[in-house]
Amino acid sequence: MIYIIFLIGMALDILTKQWAMNGLKPQGDITVIPGFFDLAYLENRGAAFGIFQGKVVLLVLVTFVVLSILFLNYLKTPKKSLLFTWSNALILTGALGNLLDRVRLGYVVDFLSLHYKNQYYFPTFNVADICITFGTGLLILYILKEVE
Repeated sequence: MIYIIFLIGMALDILTKQWAMNGLKPQGDITVIPGFFDLAYLENRGAAFGIFQGKVVLLVLVTFVVLSILFLNYLKTPKKSLLFTWSNALILTGALGNLLDRVRLGYVVDFLSLHYKNQYYFPTFNVADICITFGTGLLILYILKEVE
């Protein structure tokens, strides 16, 4: 199950980033919902919310360590619930998707832009970021459920 989730997530991440580089970058931003959601190409040379700008080697090393720990922990866990499997698959997918960008390009391709009119912009993100976010949420639920 973890491999199917991983493969689907990686395919979506790679395909959407490729589309953003080949279609969105030369064309320019596309407004999907005026005042709320745009497709806007961005080369993120940092981590979440733009921190650690230009620290590619550090980000690659940290991501590799986190990926290794998560994967080994998953393999060592004897009883793998559906929630635990989904959370790990999504986190691993997102981390590896962004890691591949950093290694291959030196930056992460982001293209999903949520905002409120022209006043507040949430940091631009991608499919890998969505996987990491949902996977982390599921992992928190799993931990809370296991503590009971």
